[in-house]
Amino acid sequence: MRRFLAFGPAFVVLLAVAAVLLLGPGAMRSMQSARLATMVSAARTQLDAAGSVLEQVNRAVRQIAVAVEPSVVHIDVVGASESPFGSSGSGWIYDASGHIVTNAHVVGSDRNRVQVQFFDGRVADAELVGADLDSDIAVVRVDGMSGLVPCRRATGERLQRGDRVFAFGSPFGFKFSMSEGIVSGLGRTARTALGLTRISNFIQTDAAVNPGNSGGPLVDVRGSVVGMNVAIATAADTNGSGEGQSAGISFAIPLATIESRVEQIVAGGPIVSGYMGVLLEDFDAGLRADSQGAGVVVSDVFEAGPAATAGIRPGDVVVEIEEQPVSDSQILISMIAARRPGETVSLKIRRGEDVQRVRVTLTQRPTEPVAVQFRRRLERQFGLVLAARGDRLVVDEVRPGSIAERGGFAAGQVVQSIDGLTVIGVDRAAQRFAEAGLFRGRDVKVEVADPAEPVSFRTLTLRRD
Repeated sequence: MRRFLAFGPAFVVLLAVAAVLLLGPGAMRSMQSARLATMVSAARTQLDAAGSVLEQVNRAVRQIAVAVEPSVVHIDVVGASESPFGSSGSGWIYDASGHIVTNAHVVGSDRNRVQVQFFDGRVADAELVGADLDSDIAVVRVDGMSGLVPCRRATGERLQRGDRVFAFGSPFGFKFSMSEGIVSGLGRTARTALGLTRISNFIQTDAAVNPGNSGGPLVDVRGSVVGMNVAIATAADTNGSGEGQSAGISFAIPLATIESRVEQIVAGGPIVSGYMGVLLEDFDAGLRADSQGAGVVVSDVFEAGPAATAGIRPGDVVVEIEEQPVSDSQILISMIAARRPGETVSLKIRRGEDVQRVRVTLTQRPTEPVAVQFRRRLERQFGLVLAARGDRLVVDEVRPGSIAERGGFAAGQVVQSIDGLTVIGVDRAAQRFAEAGLFRGRDVKVEVADPAEPVSFRTLTLRRD
């Protein structure tokens, strides 16, 4: 029988394959386009829906601008003819009496002419009320200006890492600008345009801050001032400065420091700082067998001072002040100095295995120099009395039975060096003993020359029993 081969079905398959090859990519693209259009439409519908979370955020941020910008000012400074100086920066209205807060480095000398431009376009000359270089805070005042809107302040509120903040000012001369960021850290030390200020408990943020932002307010999500822009860190200067361009690290003076200083400046009296009556050193866990974590070590407590009255003892470790952790002695000193005498601070201290809270009422730093207190301790605790004779430092007296006597010290010896450093003057010598750690229990090497053999030196050790 003759076999017939059917090519029809195979031909149909070939045609189908060819059609898919020719038309398939277009069809697939059409399907993908339709799917993408559906997704975009759905996303737009959700974004347009009333009550969108992002729209609520936008509205809130816009309201922050509306609430804060009328209280922000642009500052231009023109130097006196005999001392040309020019700069610009920012500031913010502190009260309805016309007091405006800015950085001390913005206004410079009291011989400079300060002009203030308000958000509504008005311009007025301002008088420098006063400045505190230790904290880089200054106050200027305008007279006869109506309709001033003071900034709302977050007095007494605690700022935390991660809080959203907004910086206002005139970066690069772009007046009344606003930038956004978060609190990146607290208790930072930075270099301002005035150098390393004595009070340096700064807020670190990643809000864009550039030259011209100095003196402008840093506000929270309620539009309340929490700090004042003062410095930025750049790739060339990670310690912070008043120059350069933003690298995502900026610093602000905390509101508590601002309020304390501004009130004293406006009152016209001398700037006074809180005083606790202690010597502090950074905690070095590697050198302490009882290490239980970071903190600041109280190396000494001055008699009859605020800390002594509160029961603080040498060797205590301060781990918190006002519920804020501390691990840097300079920051703790700054936080104390930023407060006014008469204020009470809460400290969390660790004493061995025990942790307790102590309240310390600060006083004004005594007029008696700290060096004098060191000298008296040297005499009382160690029995060593020094005196200056011309340009020489000599042992004037050694108390019988004292630590100094047991260490080989004798009246008439000439002190050549203390802990390897030559010093002149009794107060400086007492400070050198403190710096070398004598009052913290460390041995201190003292090079002396005996009266009978002035060219022959020997080294004695003064150690705490």
